[in-house]
Amino acid sequence: MKNTIRILYKDETLAVAVKPSGLLSQPDRTGEDSMISLLAEQLGREVFPIHRLDRAVGGVMVFALTKPAAGKLSGMVGTDTFEKEYMAVIHGVPTEEKGEFSDYLYHDPRRNFTSVVTKSTKDAKEARLAYTLIGKDMEKEFSLVRVRLYTGRTHQIRVQFSSRKMPLAGDGKYGARDRMGLALWSYRLSFRHPIRKKIMAFAALPDSEVTPWDRFSF
Repeated sequence: MKNTIRILYKDETLAVAVKPSGLLSQPDRTGEDSMISLLAEQLGREVFPIHRLDRAVGGVMVFALTKPAAGKLSGMVGTDTFEKEYMAVIHGVPTEEKGEFSDYLYHDPRRNFTSVVTKSTKDAKEARLAYTLIGKDMEKEFSLVRVRLYTGRTHQIRVQFSSRKMPLAGDGKYGARDRMGLALWSYRLSFRHPIRKKIMAFAALPDSEVTPWDRFSF
């Protein structure tokens, strides 16, 4: 039996749902299930992607249910109207409880790998985020942070923390040596409704029974 997707909100133009970690956001060449295919089957109608999360990342996503809504919502992505916040478990403890990171990143599509580079590097793109320290585990081996993205670069959160010697738990691609699942979660989305123009916000917490999220209280 296929998984039932948790839906936080639905109307005639859009749906907000929680993507499980490990599920594709959109269909690919493998033909495996994705949020798009499962939602379309569950809702009995066509579903249009607006943004994506890496397969290993779970959390809140918004989907359009009409083509006009898809166009309007897609136009908001990358603007101040479309706000994204994440939760992450990182190795170590930040020196400041609140802070901002600003870097230039280059993504190599052949390796699917992003690096911090200089501004003068060809195809470098500015990346900005702000974080707030939410908690530390007893051994101060891991910290829980809430992250506000101001730009949406590929692997941005993972790279910007890793470059400061605080890789995300489970992120072997960017320096972590543990064997946990990638501890990154799309916690909150805020956007303007494409028809009603009202600002809407939705949030969902990660499963606190799953390692390493179980080290912290939500």
